[in-house]
Amino acid sequence: MFNHETSTSAQPISLNVKILCLIVCFACLFLVGLTHTAQAANTVSKATASAQTPAKTLVVLGDSISAGYGMQIEEGWVNLMAITLTQQEKDWQVINASVSGETTGGGLARLPGVLAATSPQIVVIELGGNDGLRGYPINKMRANLSQMIDLVIAANAQPIVVAMRIPPNYGPRYRNAFEKAFTEVSAEKGAILVPFSLDEVAVTPGLIQRDGIHPTAKAQPLLVDTFLPFIEPLL
Repeated sequence: MFNHETSTSAQPISLNVKILCLIVCFACLFLVGLTHTAQAANTVSKATASAQTPAKTLVVLGDSISAGYGMQIEEGWVNLMAITLTQQEKDWQVINASVSGETTGGGLARLPGVLAATSPQIVVIELGGNDGLRGYPINKMRANLSQMIDLVIAANAQPIVVAMRIPPNYGPRYRNAFEKAFTEVSAEKGAILVPFSLDEVAVTPGLIQRDGIHPTAKAQPLLVDTFLPFIEPLL
């Protein structure tokens, strides 16, 4: 990929410049994504503010599972759920505030701004998977989830927590503690808990992408079917 025969002193500098440029580009793309999310939330909020009967708002704060990783965002389960609610003539708008790669710490940092911009009645918290894959301390993840639930309740909204799982190679001790964190925090805070929903997807051909983690576009309607029973009673 690089010419190792070049003997001039300019080569390391050129390489460092290229690496720095790549880092800056990735950072800019990440910031643009966050800005777009905030702008979209503000646009929707302002658009309904003048209506005689404003639509109620459901926000999904998630990671790549909800951000539509590997597909068009329109194909993702969040957008499909919004379409379903419209077909059911539910007076609700759905805002997707999900970011691929997001952790509970990142979600906690963004949540106050999302709540202020959208004034939701329901917030679905689909976070924690990336914490587990990085071996993040369970007590810190629990604290982040707990604080997010508190913020949602303080905003007069109903929190819904989506349980996550991680591969068995992380060891039974860490894996069990990770899975119990979602159940215990939800019970302590009175949040609705959606059980892990990817078991069927993981074992069905064509429903998991090549990375072995993310559901395909074909799997997204199944996710809608999983989440709706927990959401519909609140609508």
